Amino acid sequence: MKSVTIAICNYNYERYLAAAIDSALEQDYPGTRVVVVDDGSTDRSREIIVSYGSRIRAVLKPNGGQVSAYNRALEEIDSEYVILLDADDLLYPSAVTEVMRRFAAGDYAKVQFRLDVIAQDGSATGVSVPHSDAPADCGSLLREGWLYPSPPASGNAYKRDALCKIFPIPETSEGRYGADFFAIYGIALVGQVASIPHTLGAYRVHKSAPQDVSFANSEKNSKAPKAYAARWNALRYVARQRLNIELPPSFHDFSLEKAIFCSEIYGAPFIDRWRWFAFESRDYLHSIVANPFWGLAKKTATIGLSCLCLLPYAPLSNYVVRFISNPLARRSSAAH
Repeated sequence: MKSVTIAICNYNYERYLAAAIDSALEQDYPGTRVVVVDDGSTDRSREIIVSYGSRIRAVLKPNGGQVSAYNRALEEIDSEYVILLDADDLLYPSAVTEVMRRFAAGDYAKVQFRLDVIAQDGSATGVSVPHSDAPADCGSLLREGWLYPSPPASGNAYKRDALCKIFPIPETSEGRYGADFFAIYGIALVGQVASIPHTLGAYRVHKSAPQDVSFANSEKNSKAPKAYAARWNALRYVARQRLNIELPPSFHDFSLEKAIFCSEIYGAPFIDRWRWFAFESRDYLHSIVANPFWGLAKKTATIGLSCLCLLPYAPLSNYVVRFISNPLARRSSAAH
């Protein structure tokens, strides 16, 4: 039987860590191993990790950031496959079994699956991510600068050998975080991607609510463009140095563009909204119109919704921004 390691990278998530470890230990796939890498936590995380004894492999390291934790995790893993589970997320008991069944069906470097979105207290929100499945040959699109639809970190399983063609990622003071970006997108440069179109785990959001403009636990909308650009440049460097692949200087991604859209439009005066659409919306509209992962109906609907922000009624504009940017707002709207 082929072996799979669930590697949990943790930093100060004592509140959720035990649930993540338990979900890994409860997998019904017999060849599952569990490694927990603690990145210098200052809360009770290490006490929790030690309490599991020999049921898990514990790696306790000084704090170095998420990139450092991923690099160390891959040094510790000798199984053929790996799932990099965030310490605040969960896997359902059949996750590894279904992932391995999908790996056996083709020559894939990565198998991704959807995640149910849960609130901070673990309650269901009725939302799942992502909303679109990735094509098998994501690498060709990545070489053209398109980031493909992917779940957050916990919804991805990798061939270890393929992942090690991308990692270790250089550790710098500016690039401590975003390790999942390199795993999720870099893997498409070394092999094909398969999608399982149903949920096999849960993704926890800590602060997002239907009335919020942002979603998930990543950078604020105002910080996302700079962070994503830095990660893309780092991925370009890795691709050039290790794979002899030249990626374009910039990339296209609706998730990034909608973060910019939100930061510029949400709460903005009527004239400023018009000014942004007239002079600065080119990349946002391109990420919709030229999106290779969307059908015509979704493109038309997204453009139509976006144009509602040009109406003079500010509450409508703000609602539309929330609806576009935050899946929880869409669920709330449907419920009413």
